Amino acid sequence: MPTEEVPAFAPPTLPKMASGAPRPRHWALNVLGIAVLFALCYYGQVVLVVVLTSILIAFILAPAVDLLMRFRLPRALAAAVVLLLLLAFLAGVVSFSYSQAARLVADLPKYADKLRSEVMRFRERAESLQVLSPQQETGIVNVRPATDWTDLLSRGFGSVGQAMFAASFVPFLVYFMLTWQHHVRSATVMLFPMENRNTAWVTLGLISSMIRSFMVGNVLIGLLLGAASTVFFWMLNVPFFYFVGFISGFLSLVPYLGLVLALAPPIFVSIGRLESPDILTIAVIVFALHLFALNILYPKLLGNRLQLNPLAVTIALLLWAWLWGGVGLVLAIPITAAMKIIFDHVEALKPYGVWLGE
Repeated sequence: MPTEEVPAFAPPTLPKMASGAPRPRHWALNVLGIAVLFALCYYGQVVLVVVLTSILIAFILAPAVDLLMRFRLPRALAAAVVLLLLLAFLAGVVSFSYSQAARLVADLPKYADKLRSEVMRFRERAESLQVLSPQQETGIVNVRPATDWTDLLSRGFGSVGQAMFAASFVPFLVYFMLTWQHHVRSATVMLFPMENRNTAWVTLGLISSMIRSFMVGNVLIGLLLGAASTVFFWMLNVPFFYFVGFISGFLSLVPYLGLVLALAPPIFVSIGRLESPDILTIAVIVFALHLFALNILYPKLLGNRLQLNPLAVTIALLLWAWLWGGVGLVLAIPITAAMKIIFDHVEALKPYGVWLGE
């Protein structure tokens, strides 16, 4: 009988993926990309902080530049005029602040003993010291202070000279951002493929509108809090009320640390001049104004623009403060809001935008 040929074993055929279907990315590549991004943010802190700060200032000044251009001033001239006015205003504020601080220092000897005792008492309670075990041979006890929180807030800028050198680039960056904003936006859109350029244009417009609203809203809230604080401090006879009122109002805008920072100036100038009930009243007023701004003013002026949930904001503050210190606290919210806008307009990133949203 003819024997039947047994067919050779053939492995099962796998279904072919469509040529146009995107290949799934491995989760390790996503983790590696996030790690590289964080490394760039950490080691490039000075450059990124200077650029982002210049962007925020440019968005504040852009409406004033547009207003001057309605009077047929060239954009370059209008930007120069607005920037010079801002520098003159800041110089006046620094000069006034210096004179007031000099007066305050001149009055310190009048109540130096009481101020020194109060400060030492506060430092004994607030400052934590790490005491090492005594050496058996010599019997010497080594005392090492814990890490100062001011070092964490000022981390990444090195010396004062380095910080001043980095800050000297801000006026030039702001000027060129104001004069070349349309070119930069158009050129940025041209970097994307043709089918994504419309989405990129809309996304950049939304980010610009959000940042402008965020900065203008914060300035308005700071002015309102400063004016209200000045009035209340005047009624309580706080020394230099016209000086510390606006400082306290704008310091209250700092995320997470705003309440503590806002309390420091009025309480400092009141020690030795006002009684304890008055100082307690000052603390209650600052606390009430902070809560009013946080629960009333912020939702009314900024809530519709940011659209971030409290958990996302808290995590963003923690993350950017870890990366950039005190500057990260100030820049965390606009950076996170801009990231959410980008996530909402990229199909693959929409779930992250939903997670960040309200």
